[in-house]
Amino acid sequence: MSESVTTDGAMKTRVLISGAGPVGLTIANILGVAGVETIVVEKLDALIDYPRAIGLDDEALRTFQSIGVADLIEPHTTPFHWMRFMTSKGRCWASIEPKTDEFGWSRRNAFIQPQADAILYEALGRFPHVKVMFSASLADFTQTGDGVVAKVQGPNGVTTIEADFLVAADGGRSPVREKLGLTFDGATAANQWIVVDVADDPVGTPNIYLVCDPHRPYVSAALPHGIRRFEFMVMPGETEEYLTKPEIMRGLLAKVVADPDQIRLIRQRQYSHNSRLASRFRVGRVMLAGDAAHIMPVWQGQGYNSGIRDAANLGWKLAAVAQGKFTPALLDTYETERRAHAKAMIDLSVTAGKLFNPPKAWMGTVRDALTLVLNHIPAVKRYVLEMRFKPMPRFDAGAIVAKPRKGRASPIGRLFIQPRVKTTDGRVVRMDEVIGPNFAIVSWGIDPRLYMTPNEIERWTKLGAVFVRVLPEVQLASETAGAAGLVTVGDTQGRLKEWFGGEDDSIVFLRPDRVVGAMTGPQKATETSRAFLRALSYPGV
Repeated sequence: MSESVTTDGAMKTRVLISGAGPVGLTIANILGVAGVETIVVEKLDALIDYPRAIGLDDEALRTFQSIGVADLIEPHTTPFHWMRFMTSKGRCWASIEPKTDEFGWSRRNAFIQPQADAILYEALGRFPHVKVMFSASLADFTQTGDGVVAKVQGPNGVTTIEADFLVAADGGRSPVREKLGLTFDGATAANQWIVVDVADDPVGTPNIYLVCDPHRPYVSAALPHGIRRFEFMVMPGETEEYLTKPEIMRGLLAKVVADPDQIRLIRQRQYSHNSRLASRFRVGRVMLAGDAAHIMPVWQGQGYNSGIRDAANLGWKLAAVAQGKFTPALLDTYETERRAHAKAMIDLSVTAGKLFNPPKAWMGTVRDALTLVLNHIPAVKRYVLEMRFKPMPRFDAGAIVAKPRKGRASPIGRLFIQPRVKTTDGRVVRMDEVIGPNFAIVSWGIDPRLYMTPNEIERWTKLGAVFVRVLPEVQLASETAGAAGLVTVGDTQGRLKEWFGGEDDSIVFLRPDRVVGAMTGPQKATETSRAFLRALSYPGV
């Protein structure tokens, strides 16, 4: 069961999540995998199925991998999806074509959000301790010293739910955020966009094209399963009612297809672009995630992905605290780690939008001329092609043991790579598969436990940590039965040797979200272990 019932008839659970969007569903899956009792309440009768996000990045797929659904979602994606910015005359002035897969998945992927959301929802059926309640709106809540008491309005009246923690994944107009009195600072763009999805792709070319037409900018995006998305800017004085008139819609589509009468419309919807950030992500036992915490324009496809980053960061922390492994102080690191990066993604999206649709016509002329020159500079072209402008999650504080160094950025506080590795039974898998949704202590060449005290080893073992030794693949053939509790893998691609070869330390402490929490040399493993446990708010360290 996902909940118990108190003597006064209230439902009781460890975590209550308001909102069954992708962020709420992902957090519920993380908690489900961890065995934490969870209830999700959703005010709608069913999952949303109208046009929404279409860009999925490698970090999100890695999170989905950790909860066992990436292989189900991947068939509904287009990997290595390019994003091309075009002038009105058809010249490509910027093309984003990342081909890297350092985290185990394609950097940019097209997808159709309702399909992914449905898979996330269906995956919750694996867990008898997770329950989803539709047509159930969080009407009110109060915080107590050790939990939250919520009033949920459903079709049969009001239900009281007592939870240790509440997660507000209830959208940009979050009632929970408003109840907490938090500000949602930022701005709403002056213009709106109408989104049109059509079947049997009438254009047929792959990738996504953002056309900087000064008269009416528009987007043409190829999506999986033969779906094409068009987005047109709504000009001053136009209303959704006006734009959806058959003759007006026909005129819009005539900009992008040869015969607008020969299309099969799926759906259409009008949107505003907002750039907003909540003043806080945590108040007591209530956490904000996804659009409730931040919203951003669509131009870099990071709204959905930023929400999944929230889920990845918050989910394992909530699970660990709910299970008593760490104190609630660990939850403070959620805002410390996520808020600054969410702000960086908002700024990037706003900048990209201004480049796509400059506020002044002359700025577009300058942009076209400048990019014509810059595209002939190889370093600049690589910077754009490889998405080096994208702010990667990088924490200087939080649930990490920072170790600054001169000359180059430390990998601590950043995602660890995920190459393919060979197991001792001959399988070749992505590295996260041998770790599972756990902490991991990974070393090059030796057993990472060699210089750790028995007490430290026992602590990590109780936390479910996996001890991993990495060897060159060719050395696996000479390996005999390994020590108990040690996983040995072969570096099939040479990427792990390259990674460790660029570092001074050879032991890496990985968090369940695959962020490097600490690094050390073998002889300081016990000292670093204790420092990392203190950063995680481990009791008694």
